Amino acid sequence: MPPAAPTASAPLTAQIDLAPAPDIHRIDPMIYGHFLESAFFRNIEGGVFDEGSPLSVSGDGPLAGCRQDVIDACRALGMPVVRWPGGNFTSAYWWQDGTGPRDQRPRRLELAWGSEESNRFGTPEFLAWCEATGATPYLAHSCRSVDDAVRWVEYCNHTGDTGMTRRRAADGIDPARPVPIWGIGNEVYGPWQMGHRPIGQYTADALEHIRFMRAVDPGIAVVTVGLDRDDWTDELVRVLGEATDWISVHVYGADFHLVERTREEFDAVVSQAVHVETVLQGFSEKLAAAAVRHDVRTPLAISLDEWNMRHYEPCSWPEPEPGADGGIAPRDTSGPADAPGTAGENGWRVSRYSPRTLADALFYAGVFHAIHRTAGNAVPVTMANTVNLVNANGLLAVREDGLVRSATFHVWDLYLNHFGVRPVPAQVLAPSATVPVRHEVGWGGAAHCVTVPGTVSLLDVSASDSEDGRRRHLAMINRSADQDIRAELVVGGQQVTGPVEVMTLGADAEDLWAANTFEAPEAIAPRVTTAQIDDGGYVVPAHSITVLSWEVTGA
Repeated sequence: MPPAAPTASAPLTAQIDLAPAPDIHRIDPMIYGHFLESAFFRNIEGGVFDEGSPLSVSGDGPLAGCRQDVIDACRALGMPVVRWPGGNFTSAYWWQDGTGPRDQRPRRLELAWGSEESNRFGTPEFLAWCEATGATPYLAHSCRSVDDAVRWVEYCNHTGDTGMTRRRAADGIDPARPVPIWGIGNEVYGPWQMGHRPIGQYTADALEHIRFMRAVDPGIAVVTVGLDRDDWTDELVRVLGEATDWISVHVYGADFHLVERTREEFDAVVSQAVHVETVLQGFSEKLAAAAVRHDVRTPLAISLDEWNMRHYEPCSWPEPEPGADGGIAPRDTSGPADAPGTAGENGWRVSRYSPRTLADALFYAGVFHAIHRTAGNAVPVTMANTVNLVNANGLLAVREDGLVRSATFHVWDLYLNHFGVRPVPAQVLAPSATVPVRHEVGWGGAAHCVTVPGTVSLLDVSASDSEDGRRRHLAMINRSADQDIRAELVVGGQQVTGPVEVMTLGADAEDLWAANTFEAPEAIAPRVTTAQIDDGGYVVPAHSITVLSWEVTGA
C-alpha cells in the first residue's frame, strides 16, 4: 500500500482571476442528485430498506423497515433529487407489483441482474422515503406500455377519486406530494434492455407515452433517453424536442487501483473528469445545433442521469462481498489478471463493494466543476444522478451495525452546502501535466477502455456567489499527487485580502487510495479552519479539494 508521496518543499504557482460579479446564469442544485436501483447489490434491501433491523423504522406505514440512520444521513446532506427504480432494473419492472399490502406482493424473477425481486420496497416506500429525506422523487418508467405509465402517474399524482387514487390512499401516500419528474425509458439503445429499439421506434413510443402521461398531469417534467451519437441526437431532438424537459446521457470512469495502487493510476483516475467535461460540452453543442436545425423553441437541458467511477477487478478473484469495515470482505486476490483495461482471457468486472477513495473524491469534484462550466451553454446540465447512493459504489456504506459516510459523501456536502449557485467567471493560469486520459468505450460486462494523451491542469477551479450575493466561494482541486500549488487570488484586478473560511478535503491523507471505514470514519472528511490572506496568495495542498469562502465587500 504505497503512501502518497511527500509534498515538495517549494510549491508550484498559479494565478486565479475572478470576475468582480457573477454572471446571469445559475448552477442548478439538481446536479447534486442521486440514484437508487432495486435488486442491485444491497442498494435497497440491506441498504435503504432493512426489515427487522433495530436501526430501521418500526410500526406500520410505508416507511416501516427503512433504515433510520440512512434517512438521517440523507436528510443532513440535503439531497435535491433521487431517481428510482433504475437503471437497467426499470426495463422489466411493473410498478403495480410494488403496491398494496407487502405480504401480498408477488416475488418476481428479476431480469436485469438475475436475482429475485421481493417487491417489498415499492412506490409507496420510495415516496415515503423521499418525503422523510427531503428529496424530490424521480420515477423512471420502462416506456414499454402507455397504459402502465398512465396508471402510475394516476396513482402518484391524480387528485380525483379513482381506483388508483384509492389504492394510493390505502398504501399511505400523501396526495399533496405528487411526483414531478418522470423518466421515459432507460438506455433503450442497448440490447441489454428489455424494450431495446432503434431511435425511430423509441421516439414514436416516447411521444405517445408523454402525451397520455401529461393527459393525467400536465405539469410533469420528463427525461428522454439521449445518446452521444449524431443520428440518435438529431432524431430525438426533431421528434421530442418540444415535448421533453431533459435529455439524458450516461458517463462512467474506470479505476484499476485494486490491482495497481500507483501514482500513475491515481493520475489516470483524477484526470478522467477532463473526459467527462469533453463529453458534456460536446453533447451540449450537438443538442443545441439540432434544436436550431429543427426550430425547437422549448429550452432543452441535459440530465447526467448516470455517472460514477467504476472500480474494476479481475474475474479470477472471488466475488466481492460487503466487509464489516465498510469495504470488501477479506478474500484471496492472488489469482491471475490481464493488463488493466483489456478484455483478456480472465476478464474484468466492477467491484461493487470497493469503497470510495481519495482519488475518487478528486474525480467527483472535477465532474462538478465540469457541470458548473455548462451553466452558460444554450443546453446546460441541470440535473445529475450518481450511481449509487447506498452501497454499490455509493456515498454511504451500510452494514448491519451502522453506516460509513464515504469520502464522496463529503464531496457532495462541500458543494451542496458550502458552495454557491451563481457562477463567477474565473480565468486560471496554472501548471499542467500531460497524462493518458482514460475513458470507457462501451459496456459488455468487462472493462473496455482507451486512453488518449491529454494536457490536464493540475489546478481546477470553480467559483460562485451565494444566492443573495453576500458571500463568495472558490473551490480548487489540486490534482497533483505530491506538489502543493500557491495560487494568487485576484478579483477585478485586486488581490484578495482579509479573513477567509477554509474547508479542505484530503490534504492530510497519507495514502492516495485512502477510504473511510468504521474504524476510521473521517479519514477523508472536511477539515474546517480560518485563514488570513494578506498578499492574495493561498497554498492549495497536494491531492486535495479546498473551498474558500469570504464576505463580498459592498454586497
